[in-house]
Amino acid sequence: MNKYRKIQEEAYAANMRLPELNLVIFTFGNVSVADRDLGVFAIKPSGVDYTKLQVEQMVIVDFDGNTVAGDLRPSSDTKTHAVLYKHWDNINSVVHTHSTYATAWAQSQRDIPIYGTTHADYTTCDIPCAPPMSDEMIKGNYEYETGFQIINCLKERGLSNSDVEMILVGNHAPFTWGKTADKAVHNSAVLEEMARMAYLTEQINPQVPKLKDALIKKHYDRKHGEGSYYGQ
Repeated sequence: MNKYRKIQEEAYAANMRLPELNLVIFTFGNVSVADRDLGVFAIKPSGVDYTKLQVEQMVIVDFDGNTVAGDLRPSSDTKTHAVLYKHWDNINSVVHTHSTYATAWAQSQRDIPIYGTTHADYTTCDIPCAPPMSDEMIKGNYEYETGFQIINCLKERGLSNSDVEMILVGNHAPFTWGKTADKAVHNSAVLEEMARMAYLTEQINPQVPKLKDALIKKHYDRKHGEGSYYGQ
């Protein structure tokens, strides 16, 4: 039996969720799923349309970005995923899309401000937008360096990858992650909705203030705090 079958199936299912959630069109975007025991992850092959995607096509890659198994080339973003897995051992799935609203904020080089309680249900801070990469990074090992742009942005802001499971890369697009593929895809959909709501909020009131601290704390804690009571 193929020892990679489980993560191939998980990666396939997660990738297929992206068009269902209107987070990708054509071949935009990719999801990967890691197996920490085997030291590999499965990722969507490069340039394969979602309508033609098959479980067996999920490419197996190690945490240095080397292909271990598969007949197709892995996603062009594979090295970014590999860097995140290698440096963050508490995540098991990474999602990259070019969803419309989140990408628009990334292209605007702006954090997504925390304006409402929906946002505070997921994190207590603005969704960070990493600055555009330097020319040196772009001209070098671009996808590899993108991973470090993400890691360094969180580090410089004093955030952990569990404090915030989503980020924008300036001029590029969003990345999300999680302990499972379901959570990483969920975060991608939530990020897009946060981006859309923040955009609409600023259209309605260009002088809108950020959410007050008491509401941020209340909504985050009721879902994630020690005495959380949201859900079953």
